[in-house]
Parts: sequence; structure tokens; C-alpha cells
Amino acid sequence: MSNLYIVATPIGNLEDITLRALRILKEVDLILAEDTRVTRKLLDKYSIRTPIERFDAMMEAKNPKRILSLLQGGRNLALVSDAGTPGISDPGGHIVSFLREELPDTNIVPVPGASSLTTALSVAGTHGAEFTFFGFLPHKKGRETLFKEMASSKRAVVFFESPHRILKALESLKKYCPEKKIVIAREMTKIYEEVLKGTASELISKLEEETEKQKGEFVVIVEKSLRSN
Repeated sequence: MSNLYIVATPIGNLEDITLRALRILKEVDLILAEDTRVTRKLLDKYSIRTPIERFDAMMEAKNPKRILSLLQGGRNLALVSDAGTPGISDPGGHIVSFLREELPDTNIVPVPGASSLTTALSVAGTHGAEFTFFGFLPHKKGRETLFKEMASSKRAVVFFESPHRILKALESLKKYCPEKKIVIAREMTKIYEEVLKGTASELISKLEEETEKQKGEFVVIVEKSLRSN
């Protein structure tokens, strides 16, 4: 039986890839990439010449049977997203679910690696080990409901946010949980990596004063309440 490897790739610094991941990417017959241009930079750095083709969310939904056919034909495949682990706020979950249903004997092999979620938590200095992860918040429907949930959560809450909505997210946190401490981890493992901590109001002031801090990808951590509600 052929294998589908779910390979985690670096979230920024290209040196953050495991030796096993490099070996797998060299050995498989084909690499399925969310964006071939992004993945090509990683492959070129490590002189990996394995064939590569695009397999983003659109392709995943449109033609999962192609992957089924390749596996049935004996091809070994590696699935990668632009950064981090496929299926975790990235394409990949649909094809894994499809294969588990259609071809239960498929060897789906995880190849773990860098994670912006655990990277941010490791340097945030939050209280306690428990947290709730929301991934990327919806742009509109249900968004405010989630912020209300964060306000009453007895666990830390973690979510991803884009540079276009970070101030909007902080405004909502200011509205619903103004006293809670917030950590924003920006551009983890990249050149402008930065971790800021304060109340939502304090962070809004900081980002408005230094607008370059609004750039990049964010992991936002909302600390749990230290007193009973």
C-alpha cells in the first residue's frame, strides 16, 4: 500500500524543518502543495527535485478522486501547506477525511514539525496549560459571539488573525473583556518576530502608535480569568 505523508513545514524560518521531513520530501513520487511557489523556495534551499503540483483548498474540494487514483496506482505522496501542518487552519483536512472513507487501508502518515500555535504559547507566559483554539475567526457571521465566549472562558483562548483585522479583533476584545491580558505574537520565527502583551486598550495604542507592528500574521492569546466570574 502506498503512503500519503502529511508533512509539516516551517512557519517562517526555513531551518525549522525536521530531518525526517526532508527525507520524505526527497523520497516520495509527488509533492502536493498549497502554493507551489512557496514550497519551491523550501525545496530549492535543500536541493530537493521531487515533482510538485498545486493542491490548494479549491483543488482539494474539486478533485479528491485524483489523489485516490494516485495512491491506488502505487504512488507515494507528500501533502504540504504554505506553513505549518496541513489540515490545521490550512487545506488538508478534507482529503484526509475523504480517503479515510473511500480507502480505509490507506497509510496516512503524520510527519510533525513547527507550529505557530505552540510556538506562540511557549513564549507567551500565560497562566495554566489548558486553552481553547479557534483557528481563524469568521469574518462576519458568528464573530462577535466568539468574542463574548472568550470573555467568559475559564481557559486561555488562542486564535489566528490577519494584519487587516488585528485592530478590529482588539477592539472587540476591548469591548467584551477589557481587563484581560492579551498576548499577540507576530511573525513567529521570521525576521520581525515580536511578542507584545497588555490589555486590549494598551495593545491598540501600541499598534496605532507604531503602525509597522500591524503587519504580518498574528497569533492572539487571551488569558483566562484569574478570578471566578
